[in-house]
Amino acid sequence: MATRRQRTYDRPSRMGPDRHMPTNAQEAERMAQGAGRMAEGAATSKWMVMLARLGYAIKGVVYLIIGLLAVQLAAGVGGKVTDQKGALQTISDLPAGKFLMIVVTIGLFGYALWSFIQAIFDTEDKGKDAKGIIARIGYAVVGVGYGSVAYGALQFITTSQVGGKNSTANTQNWTALLLKQPFGVVLVVIAGLVVLGVAVYLFSKAYKAKFQYRLNLSSVNAQVKKAVIFLGRFGYAALGVVFTIIGLFLMVAASQHNAYEAKGLDGALQELAHQPFGPFLLGIVALGLVAYGVYSFVEARYRRVGK
Repeated sequence: MATRRQRTYDRPSRMGPDRHMPTNAQEAERMAQGAGRMAEGAATSKWMVMLARLGYAIKGVVYLIIGLLAVQLAAGVGGKVTDQKGALQTISDLPAGKFLMIVVTIGLFGYALWSFIQAIFDTEDKGKDAKGIIARIGYAVVGVGYGSVAYGALQFITTSQVGGKNSTANTQNWTALLLKQPFGVVLVVIAGLVVLGVAVYLFSKAYKAKFQYRLNLSSVNAQVKKAVIFLGRFGYAALGVVFTIIGLFLMVAASQHNAYEAKGLDGALQELAHQPFGPFLLGIVALGLVAYGVYSFVEARYRRVGK
């Protein structure tokens, strides 16, 4: 009886493979998910968070310098209109400039890397719908931009010369390249519309002030919180003005088929200075850029970095 019972137990099941045994596809999917969780964990690790916070702080320094120099120009006490490259040059001219530029380079690369992490791992919970994908592409574009600025800072460390061109020259070069393509005018118009779309987004951020929900301000009093929200609103509105000017001049470049009509950050500020009541307009926008720089310091300290 025992032998017969044993044979019964040894008999293969007619139900097929054990449904609890993972297939190769399931195992591969599980391994991929595990690798993804490990990669995301590394991307939002303590060291990456510290690097991202340094990046926010360095971004604040850059915009603070751009804004302060423009404020001085508007007030007639020196200064100039400049952009990220000009801000780096100002830092490099300071005592201990080379050491400062090392810190700046690390911070800018950190901010660029964090922007790519935001795009890839969706740390801001933008989602996978069309709106979310566009937002994540935007983070990647920011990463490319700050990576380029960081590379210019790195060149100073190795050659004592801040690398790259100013923002207007870069914009004109890209515009000229697009105009040479088939349907080049259409491409430049699309680029202009995209930049104007960014301007609308920045004005929306300034109006709705939803950026405050990304800040952990539970430990600050109500007056400080109001000041932070004001800085963010003023800063994003000033950036909206700058992007509006850049977008409009891209449209002008397309209509006139002339890449030299395109403007970057420095060119946009220069155009403000040349308008009626130019010093007043430039001064307001410049103060907004100063506010954005200070708000970036707040982000470095209080922003929720990661999920």
